[in-house]
Amino acid sequence: MDELIEAEVLILGCGIAGATAALRLADQGIPVTVVTRTSEVWESNTYWAQGGIIYRGLHDSPEALAADITRAGAGHCNPKAVEILSREGPEALREILLERAAVPFDRNDDGTLSLVREGGHTQPRIVHATDATGKAIEMALTQAIESHPNIRLLTGYTAVDLLTPSHHSLNRLAIYDPRACVGAYLYEQSSGRVLRCLAKETILATGGLGQIFLRTSNPVGARGDGVAMAYRAGARVINMEYVQFHPTTFHQLNAPNFLISEAVRGAGARLVNADGEPFMQRYDPEWKDLAPRDVVARSIHREMLLRDVQNVYLDLRSYIPEKDIREHFPTILKSCLAYGVDITTDLVPVVPAAHYACGGVWVDEWACTTVEHLYAVGEVSCTGLHGANRLASTSLLEGLVWGKRAASHIASHLPARLAIEADDIPPWRDDSPESPDPALISQDMTSIKSIMWNYVGLVRTTRRLQRALDDLYNLETEIVSFYRTSRLNDNLIGLRNAIRVAVIVAHAAWENGRSMGCHYRE
Repeated sequence: MDELIEAEVLILGCGIAGATAALRLADQGIPVTVVTRTSEVWESNTYWAQGGIIYRGLHDSPEALAADITRAGAGHCNPKAVEILSREGPEALREILLERAAVPFDRNDDGTLSLVREGGHTQPRIVHATDATGKAIEMALTQAIESHPNIRLLTGYTAVDLLTPSHHSLNRLAIYDPRACVGAYLYEQSSGRVLRCLAKETILATGGLGQIFLRTSNPVGARGDGVAMAYRAGARVINMEYVQFHPTTFHQLNAPNFLISEAVRGAGARLVNADGEPFMQRYDPEWKDLAPRDVVARSIHREMLLRDVQNVYLDLRSYIPEKDIREHFPTILKSCLAYGVDITTDLVPVVPAAHYACGGVWVDEWACTTVEHLYAVGEVSCTGLHGANRLASTSLLEGLVWGKRAASHIASHLPARLAIEADDIPPWRDDSPESPDPALISQDMTSIKSIMWNYVGLVRTTRRLQRALDDLYNLETEIVSFYRTSRLNDNLIGLRNAIRVAVIVAHAAWENGRSMGCHYRE
């Protein structure tokens, strides 16, 4: 039986960007429906962020921060977005995270916020909560939105597609109207039903796409759902070739590629070979281990090829006192110990892994997309802030600033009524008798990950990219047919989105013949 949900504002995703938008709207008395595909509200990319979030250094200025962002972004950053973040970011952090959500950031003995420096920054300006900053932020925001009377939370729901009258309306004349979004089809995982959710405004806050690569620091849900849905709805998508690979994720057989925060190198740790010899000075004599992430990741890649090894190492033991390691990096210490590596006494095996999408759904300074009534915030969006390569710790702040801005714009532009009658959007029909074979889904996802890692990874060539596109186009044909003839489940929805996003990334990389930032062509 079909069920209809009506919402003033629908938010898909609940990381820092989605949660900020929800909280700001709800505080102004606007009812919000927040949807997340996970069973726990807090489960998001934000939760797993370790390093920190930009605040304001002791001798800092908006101009100094803007210069660092632009340098890291290889000069490809959107100047307007850089200016907005540099000027509004610290105040947004103070207002929302410190005062409204009371995030327990680390402090000095005198009560002032502890500031650290990370790669690409010319001075200490990063605030953190040991090495689990994202967790501290996400838990504080989650507590605020879970207790808010104006916020309805739907957990365990997967967005299938955005509702657009030009695609979905029973009134075929709607095809002549401007592209607009009126909500989403939502798959209820517990029942298998697909519900219509109609909304006056919709915000995409679905996070990243790291799971289309074989090695990634991202959680399992980061498969590009939002970009794929927006693309199918006709939204402009840009800069998709710029996928940042984090230089240092843990590497061991049968272990996940969990993050070893950049803050470790900020505290003095060095990248070394198996003999304990530092090597970054050969690749970037000025910045060494604190060079921008694309430089460090490619340097590690070259070092591995040069020595014909599967990984390099991080050396904390020789450069950071054991007391400081235990005090500042307890999460990393615990995670590594689970796989037999003691970071106070052992070298830590690391490899680069897909970490952050600098591109995404194009948005303006208020998070508006090219589709009316559709906003995008956080990693799914592309404000242009990151240009060709993201500066460390800018992403959490970008989500905060544009989450706040989207809420502000919606509050002043919220329509009096829905743009469409509920009866004009048909209930979802799923006549497929067959449940999707999990072995086929697993194999197809493995194929996507391997193609992207081997051909569209850290170092790209014309021949590799052409092979990737040939393989991905063929695979997409198979997956679309599979999707259309199988009953829905979350994994099948994710597979359909992953192949589409993989094609988008590979095609963008193939079209851009110029190396820039984290897009490197040989």
